[in-house]
Amino acid sequence: MGLGEDGPDGLHPASRAALEQAEIVMGPARHLSLLPDLTAQRIEWPVPFADGLPVLQSLRGRKVAVLASGDPFWFGAGSVIARHFADHEWRALPGVSCFSLAAARLGWPLEATLTLGLHAAPLTRLRPHLAPGRRAIVTLRDGAAVADLARWLTAQGFGDTTLHVMEALGGPRERLRRTRAAALDGSDAGHPVCVALDIAGDGAVIPLASGRPDAVFETDGQITKRPVRALTLSALAPRPGEHLWDIGGGSGSIALEWLIADASLTATAIEARADRANRIRRNAETLGQDRLRVVTGTAPAALEGLTPPDAVFIGGGLSDDLLSHLWATLPPGTRLVANAVTLESEALLARWQADKGGDLLRIELAHAAPLGPRRGWKAAWPVVQWNVAR
Repeated sequence: MGLGEDGPDGLHPASRAALEQAEIVMGPARHLSLLPDLTAQRIEWPVPFADGLPVLQSLRGRKVAVLASGDPFWFGAGSVIARHFADHEWRALPGVSCFSLAAARLGWPLEATLTLGLHAAPLTRLRPHLAPGRRAIVTLRDGAAVADLARWLTAQGFGDTTLHVMEALGGPRERLRRTRAAALDGSDAGHPVCVALDIAGDGAVIPLASGRPDAVFETDGQITKRPVRALTLSALAPRPGEHLWDIGGGSGSIALEWLIADASLTATAIEARADRANRIRRNAETLGQDRLRVVTGTAPAALEGLTPPDAVFIGGGLSDDLLSHLWATLPPGTRLVANAVTLESEALLARWQADKGGDLLRIELAHAAPLGPRRGWKAAWPVVQWNVAR
């Protein structure tokens, strides 16, 4: 059930009745300390959170009330707990979420405000959303994280962001303060804390369209360049909830742009070189895409045991053996996109397209460059792209 941040005074009557009828009340020490006198046994939820699930499961068949802040199904514990029990074994009695309380204090329309749970996630999840004029409300793990957030925003070039620091919303300990990110050196904010952001600054804004600037990614030169990347993401056509294999990940740009497209997407990048695999991990961390799994190894051997994909991109390591393995093992309907630069790999894709169908596209690009005292077109290596559904 959702418990008010400073006690049960604001609980719905149904929630209060559930507490009074419970044989056992289980929750964090902070929540348990806020309860009135009850006859129920109290069990403190352990840290880390996952350790409490076996304890809760061992109490099956008894009347147990689990305490959580606000709405447990909005970046809370509710969905995690519900996955471990049948539908008839539990019911939720949510309270008002901290997001609703924060929006009410500031007069912000919640439907137009980004909401993120960063109490158990990296601050970098904000990175794709940083743009002047945007508003966000985020939960943080503790007061120290408020200072961490301010320093991180300043390092990204968004130190002019206004931070509305809010503690213990909805209770007698409620406190609201406002400051600029660049002006905050430390924080004495107390848990529970959330921060509303009026984003401002001259930091780099990551575009919404596929084909983000190459400079967004750390690379050693092994990267699908921006225009080709945009065409490749268009061919991969990500749909909600899908999983991608990025074979020959290089810098991870394809997998990362896939993930940025929607929060429901997941991806695995397969890269043979350990240094490049580590670079992909750094890019994922910088861009807040912790849903990316990076596998160091060579396909097809490295594909064994991976989550089955809905789409596959081959950016490196293209071979007849790899295509034969994928065609034999991928589920029907899986989308496959492969890019080729060399004459040999072009010939390979031409042969496979003639046999299996799909679309074959030749991409030829040129950029204006100095030519003596004037300018001319400098052609890039042409890329041949095969796009097919298994």
